[in-house]
Amino acid sequence: MEFPCHRKEKGRLIPKHMNTFTMQTLRFLSAAVITLAVSCSPSQQHNTSSRGPIEREIDLGEFFMGTDPVEATFVVLNARTGEILRYNPAHTQRRFIPVSTFKIPLSLIAIELGVASGPDHLIPWDNIVPTDGTFWTSSWSRDHTLRSAFQNSVFWYYQRLAEQIGPDRMRRYLDQFNYGNRSMDGGLNQFWLHGDLRISPDEQVRFLKLMYDDRLGLSGRTTQILKDILVLEARDDYLLSGKTGTENVTPTRELAWLVGYVEHPSDTWFFALNMEGEQVWERWGNPTQRIQIVRQLLKAIDIL
Repeated sequence: MEFPCHRKEKGRLIPKHMNTFTMQTLRFLSAAVITLAVSCSPSQQHNTSSRGPIEREIDLGEFFMGTDPVEATFVVLNARTGEILRYNPAHTQRRFIPVSTFKIPLSLIAIELGVASGPDHLIPWDNIVPTDGTFWTSSWSRDHTLRSAFQNSVFWYYQRLAEQIGPDRMRRYLDQFNYGNRSMDGGLNQFWLHGDLRISPDEQVRFLKLMYDDRLGLSGRTTQILKDILVLEARDDYLLSGKTGTENVTPTRELAWLVGYVEHPSDTWFFALNMEGEQVWERWGNPTQRIQIVRQLLKAIDIL
């Protein structure tokens, strides 16, 4: 039997002609009504605000026309509310090799340990260009600082940093960051590019939020230096920060990342773009092309 909520009312005298059984029955019913009234009071009702953050699936397939939409994903996390928006949710949970997006945690480790003294930490180029067909770009053929190496994604510079960090300290920080599957198989100076390290888009945005909130167990100075070199675009109404990454996954298919965050005066959104397909390099291989599509995606969901 279902009872509505009631307000308590003053009791009334029971007539003398009621027998003992009737009186006991009335007392029982009165107690039941009072109990229900208390249980229906506002302070005891279910608090809907205790529910977890809102998670929504969004349709952004139109921006990836020309490639298989299943092979592209975009996830966004709101720093203030915890709201999560996902295009292709199953893909956001799948782990991929991080390639150059790993330069974010690698830079943090190097700065924290003093392997890199700061954004102007200079490492001279050894004037050696690989002749084995390994990817190389002319912008790498010079001395680099941490800032310029990060912005130009200079592989040899980060190989030097990894070698100076060493396997034991590298492993300790991967565990501390809880970074993806934390695997270092494949070689100390390339496990993020040609090894077994894997991380999902969902994990990328969670890692970025921990970094941004200074919750990775690092010094404030380390975090601030990294935030400074992450900036891609500074405008009056927002600041866009991030890191790209690309790699061939088969002879005909490429993987491309852009992970980062956009800061408004009152809000911050963390994002991870991941694309894999036969036309990825042709269409979005240039970092500026990926920055452009991220702008379009953020505008489509009213963040920019």
